[in-house]
Amino acid sequence: MRGALGFLLLAAAAFAQTDANIAKIRERIAARERQSPAKAEAYKVTIPNTTISYAMVPIPAGEFTMGGSKVKLDAFWMQTHEVTWDEYRLFMFASQGNEAALKDAVVDAVSRPTAPFVEMSFGMGINGYPAISMTQHAANKYAEWLSARTGEFYRLPTEAEWEYACRAGTSAEPAPLTDYAWFKTNSKGQYQLAATKKPNAWGLYDMLGNVMEWTLDQFAPYTTGAKTNPWVQATKPYPHAVRGGSWNDDAGKVTCEARVGSSPDWKIQDPQLPKSIWYHTDAQWLGFRLVRPAKLPTAQEMYKYWNSGLTSEE
Repeated sequence: MRGALGFLLLAAAAFAQTDANIAKIRERIAARERQSPAKAEAYKVTIPNTTISYAMVPIPAGEFTMGGSKVKLDAFWMQTHEVTWDEYRLFMFASQGNEAALKDAVVDAVSRPTAPFVEMSFGMGINGYPAISMTQHAANKYAEWLSARTGEFYRLPTEAEWEYACRAGTSAEPAPLTDYAWFKTNSKGQYQLAATKKPNAWGLYDMLGNVMEWTLDQFAPYTTGAKTNPWVQATKPYPHAVRGGSWNDDAGKVTCEARVGSSPDWKIQDPQLPKSIWYHTDAQWLGFRLVRPAKLPTAQEMYKYWNSGLTSEE
């Protein structure tokens, strides 16, 4: 009993420390927004203390039909292309990007990946290529880390946000697909440089193909009925919803509607026991991009976004 009680006390202390740091991150973001309110326009961000940058485009509020339901969404920004290794490796390896010079306790308190056991690009390329093979947990923690570092709130998109952005105001798939996506027909058996195909009508590259993309949602059947900002909150690590198709897929699986549920099989080659919470060694076609909602969430909401599916309470 004493051991169990000790574990619970340690767990509670760790949660309180995490919760306190998220409150600090939110205050940092809120202070920045008070000084410089965001405008509904495209913009570019350079990650502080680095030369690495990414671009964001505004996605207007609106509604569309998703799985037979009318869905209404608030406005948000979305990254123009998938997170690249240039960006993600700053998070993976603290020695990169002059991290030591920052001496930022709020950034340093965010959990970061353990060292990988294999070279995670699997020889397909790093500079300008999409980061791959991370778990949803790793993508969520990258969003938390980037939020702390930049002073802007980021998270994974919900399934509804992702599909809405992919469609870009139309119900038709882009054609010809080869102009917009890297998939089995033209990928030469590996991922390709980000943003080298045509963007969709809202300025988003590689929503289809290249690498599939994480969303926040638990993978579940669609339900009918009108919805506003739907999110199927995860209660377990598997399966989470992944979207968009990849360089390894046939054209029929590279659509705005195509959905895949994550699986423990995606880490079969992982030599660790227990398996790593950071890497999906067998999902070399899996990546992500982030969104920034127009409305800043509470610290409690941030915690749920950044710790999706870790316990039955989330």
